[in-house]
Amino acid sequence: MVLQRVVKPKTQKGKRFLEGREPKITENTKNAIFVKGGNTSMTVTQAMKELYLLKKPNAVSYKRKNILRPFEDETPLEFFAKKSDAALFAFGCHSKKRPDNLILGRMFDFHILDMFELGIENFKSMYELQGAKCNMGSKPCLLFAGEAFDQDLEHKRLKNLFIDFFRGPVVSQVRLAGLEHVIQVTALDGKVQLRNYKILMKKSGSNTPRVELEDMGPSFDFVIRRTKLASDDLYKRSLRQPKTAKPRKIKNISHNPFGSKLGRIHMDKQDLGKLQTRKMKGLKKSKSSKSLDSVSKVKESNGPSSAKRAKKSVD
Repeated sequence: MVLQRVVKPKTQKGKRFLEGREPKITENTKNAIFVKGGNTSMTVTQAMKELYLLKKPNAVSYKRKNILRPFEDETPLEFFAKKSDAALFAFGCHSKKRPDNLILGRMFDFHILDMFELGIENFKSMYELQGAKCNMGSKPCLLFAGEAFDQDLEHKRLKNLFIDFFRGPVVSQVRLAGLEHVIQVTALDGKVQLRNYKILMKKSGSNTPRVELEDMGPSFDFVIRRTKLASDDLYKRSLRQPKTAKPRKIKNISHNPFGSKLGRIHMDKQDLGKLQTRKMKGLKKSKSSKSLDSVSKVKESNGPSSAKRAKKSVD
């Protein structure tokens, strides 16, 4: 039986490094590794380079060739993922049986969760298209079209994988000028088409700009070859969230469809006689009203006889 060695940091930098890899309530932005196989074609090499540019800065590219077969032995990929602290991977290879092959997948606890083998049938590089490109690290808008993404299990998982791969960091607010990249994925005639567009905002004569989409590349036509999906139990386990990450429900507070917060407050019965009003000269009590108030107070406290004596003294 092999015992796992407990790694203790010797420096502050090493301590921060290990703390960064510890489990967190709110997970970090997922990193991706790009690994080339023992034999790759020019199409696969260029496709992986441009996918790496779209994924930066949350990406690590391995330049050396690695003779791997992910569907037969997953251990090397899991080792690379743990070494780079990555939850996503892209593996490119080429053979006579499976030409221009691209394998996309993701990890759960540094073990393979889902894996798709996609064949590249049509590829157009971003350098073949004229026009401006989006800035590095921009958060894209993801669009999915096709009935297969709602009906077929494999396409549903592939859609979920694409969302994990390209969604970028989680943000609470996005400014209008920051929207400059659109990724459209279409399922049509047994193929999956992936297109990248640049958002152009032009003058429209009003406060709202006129939006146009310009093809900036890269463009892919994929065909699904082999898949390896996680079981339903493992998939549900990977989606589980800790209780501390879920927002606590506050009683008597709700939100309407417009986003306004509505609340119910329980209060005791108020004595309006002691309510402080605005201080003005016209609202001040005169001497006669003050004397009558004192008479009524004495009457309540000492009875009718004391009230009569108090009234005679006032007269």
